[in-house]
Amino acid sequence: MTRETDYALRILRAMASGEQVTTGDICKRELLPQQFVYKILKKLERANLVQITRGVGGGCRLVADLNNVSLYDLTEIMDAEKLISACMQPGFQCAWQQKCSTPCTVHRQIFRIQEILDTELRAVSLHRMLLQAEDE
Repeated sequence: MTRETDYALRILRAMASGEQVTTGDICKRELLPQQFVYKILKKLERANLVQITRGVGGGCRLVADLNNVSLYDLTEIMDAEKLISACMQPGFQCAWQQKCSTPCTVHRQIFRIQEILDTELRAVSLHRMLLQAEDE
């Protein structure tokens, strides 16, 4: 998981009550650097997860139902690279496979692991991750 996705999770946690909060409140509560928070909030706003109100009395608040947003969705919103290996990228030219003219067993195993990871990321809602106790 990228640092940006981690920060996005923490920003959403700070906003989970649904109350309007300022970026300063988020930074203080979640121990985040100010220079990243606004940039991440803009991505979350474009994805219709949060609403940003500018000006006096402004701030931001959560507008999405986190039950309907998975950790996989958040990584996509953050444009995070989810692939565990470069060979998973579309169009990747495997030098070993080209030299040996045979399917790469390493690639097949990495592909299997990637599918498991993606399935797990899709199975975790942000609501469950951020708001529910571990034993629930």
